[in-house]
Amino acid sequence: MTPLLDQVKHPKDMRGFSMEELLQLAEELRKETIDAVSVTGGHLGAGLGVVELTVAIHYVFNTPDDRLIWDVGHQCYPHKILTGRRDRIRTLRQAGGLSGFTKRSESPYDPFGAAHSSTSISAGHGMAVGRDLKHRENNVVSVIGDGSMSAGMAYEAMNNAGAMNSRQIVILNDNDMSIAPPVGAMSAYLSRLLSGRSYRSLRELMKQVASHLPDPLERTAKRAEEFARGMVTGGTLFEELGFYYVGPIDGHNLEHLIPVLKNARDSENGPILIHCVTQKGKGYAPAEAAEDKYHGVSKFDVITGAQSKATPNAPSYTKVFAQSLIQEAEADDNIVAVTAAMPDGTGLNLFAEAFPDRCFDVGIAEQHAVTFAAGMATEGIKPFVAIYSTFLQRAYDQVVHDVAIQNLPVRFAIDRAGLVGADGATHAGSFDTTYLATLPNMVVMAAADEAELKHMVATAVAYNDGPISFRYPRGEGVGVDMPEKGIPLEIGKGRILKQGNKIAILSFGTRLAEALNAAETLETKGLSTTVADARFCKPLDEDLVRQLAENHDVLITVEEGAVGGFGSHVMQFLAMNGLMDNGLKIRPICMADLYIDQDKPEKMNDIAGINARQIIDIALTALDHKTDASSTSNAQ
Repeated sequence: MTPLLDQVKHPKDMRGFSMEELLQLAEELRKETIDAVSVTGGHLGAGLGVVELTVAIHYVFNTPDDRLIWDVGHQCYPHKILTGRRDRIRTLRQAGGLSGFTKRSESPYDPFGAAHSSTSISAGHGMAVGRDLKHRENNVVSVIGDGSMSAGMAYEAMNNAGAMNSRQIVILNDNDMSIAPPVGAMSAYLSRLLSGRSYRSLRELMKQVASHLPDPLERTAKRAEEFARGMVTGGTLFEELGFYYVGPIDGHNLEHLIPVLKNARDSENGPILIHCVTQKGKGYAPAEAAEDKYHGVSKFDVITGAQSKATPNAPSYTKVFAQSLIQEAEADDNIVAVTAAMPDGTGLNLFAEAFPDRCFDVGIAEQHAVTFAAGMATEGIKPFVAIYSTFLQRAYDQVVHDVAIQNLPVRFAIDRAGLVGADGATHAGSFDTTYLATLPNMVVMAAADEAELKHMVATAVAYNDGPISFRYPRGEGVGVDMPEKGIPLEIGKGRILKQGNKIAILSFGTRLAEALNAAETLETKGLSTTVADARFCKPLDEDLVRQLAENHDVLITVEEGAVGGFGSHVMQFLAMNGLMDNGLKIRPICMADLYIDQDKPEKMNDIAGINARQIIDIALTALDHKTDASSTSNAQ
């Protein structure tokens, strides 16, 4: 059998294939996807579930002129292989390699970048309207998973597109078999029939006939037609939003998929939703058998499916948070936890095992999660909202309006603070300190290590005077001794770890280890250095900042966040209190003002300018001290 994938450099190369050849191509594409991810790690299960769908879409539609938008993008690896990127597919999520998500700058076949969910229908609607304004005829196809349909944005987009009668196609990739009936030949036949022009024309004719009937008969006719379609297809909800519903259809059967997609392509009017039922992890036995269907994997052995796992030197911050919260919840029945479709990623799967009635997964709905927690807080409950920094951005209005203005004691556990490695710029936790610390009533903390995180969980439990947040990074801790129990910290008070008299380094968060490393090198140059851990950005420890400013020649702040965060609050206090008037040299170090692509975290931090090397160089430059290669050798 002649390999076919080698012949497909771009989708146009497969559009003359027979059905038998398309089936072979899909099988080769699935094997190539498995092999590539075994080398790089990444998202596997979602991509395996859309192999046939990917082949069918690129076969039927004239991509890239026809726009194809993948929601979230973690299922796009087969798409990348078929669209001119196969020669680079083993650079996925690596420095200088392919993104793990769709990315406009990477290929014309990626018309919209994505890594957060539920944006595809909105973007597709915008493209469809843009097409119409420019009098073009291309198709717009959005592929959205059933999980992403838990976010309100998807329905906002459908409501708008349906009201405008926009000509676009939405493919609902439903990989949760429990919410759809079994699909087979009869369902495929009905889907093909209902998506065809003849049925649509007949339906429009019957609508027109019904419109000329007396009102009671018209209403009865409409109800009968909608009821019949609802009984057959279950599509009433989508039709109420203005979409013509087709499905469910077997998303792994090309003989069923292709005719329906062709009918949708050739449709002349209005938005269409095609409901495809797929199996996450399809075609790879270890993925099919795994509970998470190999959603996200490290490098693995293709034959056995065994993933390579590094032995941790310290517990992960996420696990420390979860275990600390469980310990606190054992003593306080009012503690509950809320996650937005990320129980495993936030560690709340462990909390749910211990307290199944006190853990709430609200789906991909960060806005609802925050206001839901605010509602519980009004009733004396102590909600911990555990959300990645990058996803909390989606709920900022709710944090402001529903929590901070009302001064409600909602606790925000902000995971993945700072740069996150292989997920790149889309998942970086760069902005939470800046956007939270501007809010009145908000307490903003950052853990310097895993022991501090345990204390901050206890602090959040004890604090009932308003909202409070604490941030911590992805990955393992630094290996400090862990306390038996968290002890609440004094609000707004930091600590000094090393005392000097020439240079002061004031760290906020887990840059503390780099600050101590930098201080060690500076001491070898005869520069006495103080290192302090701020713990709080808000309220700021003004006594500590004043002490550092008045007793040192140089004050350096360092944080893993964007400009406008901790360093800006320190500068504001210093300026307003005249503490820079006597020659103090203040140097705030924060992340460079750019989006940083995927790489190893330490390399990303170096690009961001927040490692020990940069701290040393800035300190020496501030003192007009000569810098050379040897000056930073201990900090590499």
